[in-house]
Amino acid sequence: MSEPGTPAEVERQLGEEIDSVGRVWSRTIELGRRGFTISVLIFVLLIMQLLPWAEGRAGWETLAGHAGGVPQLFAATSTGIGVFVGAVALVSRRWWIAWCAALGGWFASVDGLLAIWSQQSAHASGAVGGGPGIGMIVAWIATIVLATMWMRTAFSRA
Repeated sequence: MSEPGTPAEVERQLGEEIDSVGRVWSRTIELGRRGFTISVLIFVLLIMQLLPWAEGRAGWETLAGHAGGVPQLFAATSTGIGVFVGAVALVSRRWWIAWCAALGGWFASVDGLLAIWSQQSAHASGAVGGGPGIGMIVAWIATIVLATMWMRTAFSRA
């Protein structure tokens, strides 16, 4: 064993420190300007909860289940994945959480497409749906852009 303060001991400690920094760096992502864009998109998703989504109800009411199952699923996935998982990924900068946000964002995008389609389709009575509200449409577009941003971020570490 080397004595403390000897060149061999200092070299060993420096090697351990470099290895630990390398392990931390390999698990994190660097967001740069993309991080600001992602945070703005998350904010847009939050604001869209106040605008009409389906059947004249606001996004938060749709999330609570007052406007049908498919719009509620989109409200839950866009809020859960787009806002909460996205915020955790922004704060933690963990690579695997960025992947969760990317893949979950694409899932939420498909939910959004189905939610918009469900509002334009004929219901059981044969009457055409009332159409999607502006909040649902903008939330769907924001979800697609957010999923794209997270996918680019996740692939930047691959």
